[in-house]
Amino acid sequence: MNEVFNRSEMILGTAVLKRLAEVNVILFGVGGVGSWCAEGLVRTGLHHLTIVDADTVCPTNINRQLPALPGTVGQSKVEVLKKRLEAVNPEAEITAVQKLYTAETCGEFNLAEYDFVIDAIDTLQDKCLLIRRAIESGSVLFSSMGAANKFNPTLIRTASLEKVQRCQLAKAVRRELKKTNGSSDFLCVYSEEESAAENQATEIREASFLPVRKKINGSLVQVTAPFGFTLCSLLVNHLHAEQMGV
Repeated sequence: MNEVFNRSEMILGTAVLKRLAEVNVILFGVGGVGSWCAEGLVRTGLHHLTIVDADTVCPTNINRQLPALPGTVGQSKVEVLKKRLEAVNPEAEITAVQKLYTAETCGEFNLAEYDFVIDAIDTLQDKCLLIRRAIESGSVLFSSMGAANKFNPTLIRTASLEKVQRCQLAKAVRRELKKTNGSSDFLCVYSEEESAAENQATEIREASFLPVRKKINGSLVQVTAPFGFTLCSLLVNHLHAEQMGV
């Protein structure tokens, strides 16, 4: 038994730890949600992880994103995170790709090569594109819905996209997928909390009959990090259920 993962193995079992060391995972977006998902996976025993994000660290990331420190501002998020994950487990194979996932770049990613695709992308168009292509690839997909403008981590839930409630991003994703008959049969992490910003914007819109509300994207680590760890748990629980024959 590898001492580093002794506590993981005690609760998950040897077979699940072996699978975690074997499976190939790609994670898109390593910000306030995705960075903590990556941390959780590697600390639990995942060995093969590709992380994809085009951004560099900026000061406003420091309140919630794992790679963000005053000393890493201006550096590639995926490169900073790669170093941290390799420090956690030097035996892990971490591939860092500093690139956006878009209609122009999606052909560079063969999603069928991966056992799991994890979506932590913020941009609606790119998110829906990734979801469609991940489902077409046959890989298992897990997706994060909106973590912004939330206060209460105890309202974080998991469900298939079609059953997600009280999440504006999920509504938008469902709407976009329906345009191409895209499937909603994949697990998501979301929050049932209706944010104060959403409530305020709704009141303003109803009072003045404005068709569009101003978008506000405040985020707190006590919400984004649990989102990321819950994404991590979906993958780990999937492997555990697989071994249990569930």
